[in-house]
Amino acid sequence: MSDAKIYTALGLMSGTSLDGIDAAIVKTDGKTIASFGPFESKQYEPDFRNRLRAELGAKSASPELEEALTGLHADLIAELLAKHSLTNLDIDVIGFHGQTLHHEPENHFTLQLGDGALLAKLVGCDVVNNFRGADVAAGGEGAPFAPVYHQALSQNFEGPIVIVNIGGVANVSFIDTDHLIAFDTGPGNAAIDDVVRTRSEAVFDEDGNLARQGRVDTGVLAGLLDHPYFDLVPPKSLDRNAFNFSAVDQLSLEDAAATLVAFTIETIARASQHFPLAAKRWLVTGGGRHNSFMMEELAKKIGQEVQPVERVGWNGDAIEAQAFAFMAVRSLLDLPLSFPSTTGVAQALSGGDLYRA
Repeated sequence: MSDAKIYTALGLMSGTSLDGIDAAIVKTDGKTIASFGPFESKQYEPDFRNRLRAELGAKSASPELEEALTGLHADLIAELLAKHSLTNLDIDVIGFHGQTLHHEPENHFTLQLGDGALLAKLVGCDVVNNFRGADVAAGGEGAPFAPVYHQALSQNFEGPIVIVNIGGVANVSFIDTDHLIAFDTGPGNAAIDDVVRTRSEAVFDEDGNLARQGRVDTGVLAGLLDHPYFDLVPPKSLDRNAFNFSAVDQLSLEDAAATLVAFTIETIARASQHFPLAAKRWLVTGGGRHNSFMMEELAKKIGQEVQPVERVGWNGDAIEAQAFAFMAVRSLLDLPLSFPSTTGVAQALSGGDLYRA
């Protein structure tokens, strides 16, 4: 670490899988990580998750829903601080991502539900939110944003490495001494979760057990892969609802799950054609790393071992929240959050809106 001030930052993330909220604390100078602090997670109640799902694609936020979501974030912060004998005075800044409802960067638009001013008032801490807005307004993709944190985490690793985040949408960060390249590869868990939730009493395919029993429908898979997104050169990003998955409706649940896993895996593997060098290591974060079938299939597809990030001592459940804690400090220091090689913005750009407690 340098002699720069070390901030204690708390990050919040609620991802496109709509599963709940993660909160994590890190100590950082905005360039390197001094230490990891505690992490907590809270699942959305089914009724609230359904309210969010009903708003996906909206271009304006429901004030009542935004207030409720912000309140849930405040509740989780209070739980984390109390559990670890901390108070708001121990936190220098909060990074509040919010819940993405709509992402349309080609029209310079992205919407994350969450009221930064209200959260600052409820918690009594300075809050940075609207991380993606400046990037999208400047012509960037507004996603992915975690790569700058992935780069900080892996400073002491021999590269090149690839960090794959399999959340609702999947994305990759390619990192070596001279490169930081990132983009959304395609769907992650969201489509699989939606099919399982719609057609069974489960909310996701635990450990890939359904997909493991199914057979991939190659015709349906080919149709999904024929989407124009895959012809685009990175940087590029996706909205959660960018694809039409009605073709899997004709398949059994097991075959639908298997086909959607194959789609996710194929699109992650295709990412390597955009890397300047072969990666020495593939690390996987996000909920997809808990799906042993998906991990096995990805390893087969790329012909290389893939490892959950826990193998190198990271907490894959906390990384996204940690990233927004780290980026909140970078925002305070006016350091870049996005880059031409990660979002396509014309020049490295900071961002975020600061709300004082």
